[in-house]
Amino acid sequence: MKAEKKRVAILFGGCSSEHEVSLQSAHAVITHLNTEKYEPVLVGITKKGKWLLYKGDTEKILNGTWEEEPGNIPVAASPDRSVGGLWVLDPKGVYTLKLDGAFPVLHGKNGEDGTVQGVFELAGIPVVGCGLLASAICMDKDMAHRLAAEEGVKVPASYLLTKVNKEKAPEYAKELGYPVFVKPLRAGSSFGITKVLRAEELEAAVTEAFCHDSFVLMEEMIEGFEVGCAVMGEDGLTIGAVDEIELSEGFFDFTEKYTLQTSAIHVPARISKEKAEEIKETAATIYRALGCSGFSRVDMFLTPGGDIYFNEVNTIPGFTSHSRFPNMMKEIGISFEEIVDRLVGMTLGV
Repeated sequence: MKAEKKRVAILFGGCSSEHEVSLQSAHAVITHLNTEKYEPVLVGITKKGKWLLYKGDTEKILNGTWEEEPGNIPVAASPDRSVGGLWVLDPKGVYTLKLDGAFPVLHGKNGEDGTVQGVFELAGIPVVGCGLLASAICMDKDMAHRLAAEEGVKVPASYLLTKVNKEKAPEYAKELGYPVFVKPLRAGSSFGITKVLRAEELEAAVTEAFCHDSFVLMEEMIEGFEVGCAVMGEDGLTIGAVDEIELSEGFFDFTEKYTLQTSAIHVPARISKEKAEEIKETAATIYRALGCSGFSRVDMFLTPGGDIYFNEVNTIPGFTSHSRFPNMMKEIGISFEEIVDRLVGMTLGV
């Protein structure tokens, strides 16, 4: 007798500045999900935060025209565990749609920061990826650095700015030394980040960062280049090949991440096997220290002297077939389909 399919909600879009990136990632997940084992329930979230049950052409997700479909029906995740799924607010009558799990393919705020994870934890619905606490901690760059440092991982020197102490920015910058990075504490895809080269640029950088968050991190620049590790699992970890970002100028901002105009990504990184193993071990330490589960991409810096510094953890990294996470896993022989299958299977216990 054929086993009944598990029903998995795949959330895309989101009330975030990374809305469009989510559409690309979610489309890749949807089209690579094993539909022999799982029944996808597509839930699109508009930029204004409206949740819609989507049953249209998946190709329309790519260009954002999915929102225009007349068949979209408003839905809400029920916090009532006896419901175990979604309330579908159909004009013909409200009904419930049971779920076995949820896969939020949502980048940045209101998706990667623990908010959505908390909704599904209240509902008793298993969530693919990190839970509420780990998601929130990883989104908070200052807190993540503090916890990693407790485990002996090197982190950049930094200062936290609030609206109360922001006048101290020049003093902090002088102590950290120029160039200094000014970044929103809890934003993704490098939004609002400025590499400040001289004192006269500082005020504008701080103002820009505060446009994205109520807390701003000032951080010393680490000489060297960025390396990353794709990590998957809970007790036993699968770690992909280390990758390397080669920059010709500036830093790996939003434009470079999605166009690679003046940069290149090398998989595997052009480093010794010994150093790659050390980077993987550091990534595993960070992943566990921050309570990650399911999957994450751990980003670090490698200095000319061979020191490894923690940068950040992306709990829902870019997830298209050409993104960094899948490519690092592909290098060790794990296909995109297998990544998706493992993640969903791990969450649902199948």
